[in-house]
Amino acid sequence: MKKSILALSAIIALTFTSCDSDDDTTPVVPKSTFELVAGNLKGDITDGTVTLDPNETYTLTGALVVKSGATLVIPAGTTIKTDADLPSTSLYIAVERDATININGVSGNPVVMTSGKAEPAQSDWGGLVVCGNGIANTGANGTTEVGGLSYGGTDNGDSSGKINFLRIEYTGSKFSPEKEFNGVSFFAVGSGTEVSNIYTYESGDDGIEFFGGAVNASNLAIVNSYDDSLDFADGFAGTLTNVYISGVTKAGVEGSNNGSNDIADPITNAKINNISIVKGSDAKFTASEQAINFKEGGGKQAYTNLFVDGIATACKLDSGSGATARIAAGEFTVTDYQFTATGADLNGATFSGATTATGASNGAAEPTWLAGIK
Repeated sequence: MKKSILALSAIIALTFTSCDSDDDTTPVVPKSTFELVAGNLKGDITDGTVTLDPNETYTLTGALVVKSGATLVIPAGTTIKTDADLPSTSLYIAVERDATININGVSGNPVVMTSGKAEPAQSDWGGLVVCGNGIANTGANGTTEVGGLSYGGTDNGDSSGKINFLRIEYTGSKFSPEKEFNGVSFFAVGSGTEVSNIYTYESGDDGIEFFGGAVNASNLAIVNSYDDSLDFADGFAGTLTNVYISGVTKAGVEGSNNGSNDIADPITNAKINNISIVKGSDAKFTASEQAINFKEGGGKQAYTNLFVDGIATACKLDSGSGATARIAAGEFTVTDYQFTATGADLNGATFSGATTATGASNGAAEPTWLAGIK
């Protein structure tokens, strides 16, 4: 009984603070709506640091938002499952600008975020949304399409913390065809953020998407996404190293500059080193927008060591968007490449160097580093 009373006191302390006003009629104002009761997670973490227990399996029972100035630490081995009975769009984890998330998974013991349904499927819940103070060519104060969070600024070196060894599954719930979650969404996240070893599986929309910012990331595995697999836009200026994509519904990679203004500054300037794009054997994976979809101005894109399996068109151009002019100007380049489909169509892009490639490390096969996340 004593432990229960102490636990209840801790919950109350986390949830409420008294008002400083001398007016006794002023209502008590919540300090934080964050709730951690019997392993259930939801609400706003408004200040301080909340560290989860890796020995606990948590249930996400609503949106969990890390507010500006607060920190959420998720140790290696922690599992978060979503409530199977709640609307999918109400279940997501978000990190505001000037907040911090530290996902501290390690090889063989990742952090897991997944569906709580008995028969999980794509779009069972939202996903992870991280916002920063980086530069986006959509403006310095954008609003995320899901969650309504502010993002963007002038600091491409900004840090939102770290994400290491994360397995995130069955994400991508939709409000509408134009308003949907990805597995992981990075909004203007800066290069001070550490990102490595993320595995997204069965996302109902994109697996991972970068909206502006300059965060660098390595060891990204995106498997079975039902829109694009990897997406970047809005002036993204990071480097992605070791990317494995398998199960392609639309594009393996969709690279854009700006959906409203093809020549918006700063121009997207993405570098992708060591990437495998594998269509997948299931008939539902059609790669309808090909290996790389260069659209909405495209920006500058440089690929090194590209391996494409089962997709005949290496580069799809979004006609009328300035993409053709950028390719003609040499702003889309591929150095060292290999295609398993014969007669691959390059659409005028510049492909050079060796015609054999290892991609993410093993060509069409899963890279060895993925075993530590799965």
